[in-house]
Amino acid sequence: MVSITCRPISAEEHLAFIEARGSASFLQTPAWAKVKPEWRGESVGFFDDAELTGVGLILYRQLPKLRRYLAYLPEGPVLDWARGDVADHLRALVAHAKRSRAFAVRIGPAEVHRRWRADTIKSAIADDAVTRLGDVTPDETSLVGTRTINQLLHGGWVTDSTGEGFAAGQPMFNFQLPLRHGDGSQKTEQDLLKGMNQLWRRNIKKADKAGVTVRRGDRADLAVFHRVYLETAERDGFTGRSLGYFETMWDALNAEAPDRMSVYLAEHEGDLVAATTFVRVGEHAWYSYGASTNAKREVRGSNAVQWRMIRDANEAGCAVYDLRGIVEGVGADDPEIGLIQFKVGTGGEAVAYTGEWDYPINGVLYRAFDLYMKRR
Repeated sequence: MVSITCRPISAEEHLAFIEARGSASFLQTPAWAKVKPEWRGESVGFFDDAELTGVGLILYRQLPKLRRYLAYLPEGPVLDWARGDVADHLRALVAHAKRSRAFAVRIGPAEVHRRWRADTIKSAIADDAVTRLGDVTPDETSLVGTRTINQLLHGGWVTDSTGEGFAAGQPMFNFQLPLRHGDGSQKTEQDLLKGMNQLWRRNIKKADKAGVTVRRGDRADLAVFHRVYLETAERDGFTGRSLGYFETMWDALNAEAPDRMSVYLAEHEGDLVAATTFVRVGEHAWYSYGASTNAKREVRGSNAVQWRMIRDANEAGCAVYDLRGIVEGVGADDPEIGLIQFKVGTGGEAVAYTGEWDYPINGVLYRAFDLYMKRR
């Protein structure tokens, strides 16, 4: 008899599990529900009889005019994906979502499936015959990740490899900088600098010589960050988020844990030249949003602010500094190739998670919602 059940838990129970585990995506913390008011949030726990074996933040998005919901767990649920009863946990999740009037469940296991080290990525970029990172043999493939994908396929879950499914998704490909050696010991600043490419090391020195200073700001500095962020959005052609969004994010995350979210400001002779936001949950730190001015780009404020965040994450004992999403394209004409080249200069690695997966509980409503989101 299957003993795994899924039911609501308190935010305190949810957070305590994450803290005991050491880390989880900040998108799976109870506080993240407060950042997404257009979704209804619920903390759930998985139980093997009385033992709490996993947690999740479910965000419910209602269908227009119907009391039916998409149940979405961004970069979750928080499980040990190496367990032998993962399929039972997923069945319990679907059963709970069905009781909550969900027409579909979407999950995104934060389980790394493939890794490509910096040298491999550089070779792929230099090879005119290669246009997608996924076409390159990874340096490492996780058995747990492969088994998770197979369990999802056999359990009736579906995935959209084109990335064109309804717009709730998180990136499959991310860039991460490991902050520990293989034996688990923390890297030194010299280790980290040695791992960077020559251009990064030169730009860090250039920023320092030019007199760029980097400081951690407070909540009031979000407005300063936001001005540069909107300048970046206009330059790079994307729609920026409101200042209110960042203030809500700050208030929610820092109310849950002091200093969970920070803002960093790189300044040169009194002028702001770059600014970023930073999030940390246990042993995992993220560079979440970044911005730079059109002026004074030659003083390399972006490198300086990144170097400060990397050092702070390392000093805090983090295992990973996460530079978040990258696209899969590595062709010379790919519009995002510059971003990949910037991140790969840190000496880190590209990772592919197992991807986002859907379980359609009601096929008709699932297809209708997908069509609705594509037309928005």
